[in-house]
Amino acid sequence: MPLALSILDQSTVASGRTPPEAIRETLALARLADEWGYRRYWLAEHHNSASHAGTAPEILISAIAATTSRIRVGSAGVMLPHYSALKVAEQFKVLEAIAPGRIDLGVGRAPGSDGRTAFALNPQANEAADRFPQQVGELLGWLGEGLPVNHPFARVSAQPEGPTKPEVWILGSSDFGAQLAAYYGLPYCFAHFITDGRGSEEAMQLYHDGFRPHPDRLQVPQGAIAVFALTAATEAEAWRLYKSRELWRLSRDRGIFPPLPSVEEAEAYPYTPEELAKLERKRAHALVGAPEQVVAKLRAMAAAHRVEEVAVLTPCHDPTARQASFRLLAEANLALPAA
Repeated sequence: MPLALSILDQSTVASGRTPPEAIRETLALARLADEWGYRRYWLAEHHNSASHAGTAPEILISAIAATTSRIRVGSAGVMLPHYSALKVAEQFKVLEAIAPGRIDLGVGRAPGSDGRTAFALNPQANEAADRFPQQVGELLGWLGEGLPVNHPFARVSAQPEGPTKPEVWILGSSDFGAQLAAYYGLPYCFAHFITDGRGSEEAMQLYHDGFRPHPDRLQVPQGAIAVFALTAATEAEAWRLYKSRELWRLSRDRGIFPPLPSVEEAEAYPYTPEELAKLERKRAHALVGAPEQVVAKLRAMAAAHRVEEVAVLTPCHDPTARQASFRLLAEANLALPAA
């Protein structure tokens, strides 16, 4: 079988275009992904950022679920410590009513923002992250499994009740999320694009080793990795488009989150020798190239991580080139024989 491909979209803001345009670009890409055979379309959550416009994945999920017919749609993820687990359960039960059997609820404990913004979202932010495991249990209860009889809110139900429920995923970029997903018997996705792969294989090993089957969830581990990847009709064109991402990453590594620069802005940037050396090191591991090259790299990574699914993140300044990258990737994945 071909590798299962999904899309992770942060609704990246491009220089020269507005955040609302980024949202509309997300909606347009999702409809195409539905046609191209992608398994899932996941929406990220970020706050107080000039880089990303996706602050409310649950709203984008609603719009996408209502305008697609096949693809699963979900969050990657809802940053649960900001919110009430009951309210999140209610939101995703409504989404499940809109698109039964097609909704994913990926949750994480990272703030998706700076510390000040985390407190603006939740005045108890200093202790909220510590309650994340408990919140996951409450979320599962309100999604249909029920809360313990001695829970103070055991008689509170999350509506609308229905015959199906969202598929809950744990998302993370450390050992913590892997161990929590294993404990609860839930699917787990490692954010490889955040860590540049550091600790990814170790986290996935922890997930497999500690996995506990659950009658209402999974009987065997179900893992995925989320990666940055970019392709184009030629290898040279893919590397040219990648220049935007390179410059943006330099800013991110300094704690600055600007709009994604254009290729022309990246080419005109006065890189220092140290910056050029850093970019060269990153290029050696970048998932960039012609379609068949990128698919081969993705399949090798999936095998190394013992997963059958990869969620691809492709910030690209040119929205047409971004769409082409995803189309070419899907076509190459189907065309190349399975290993």
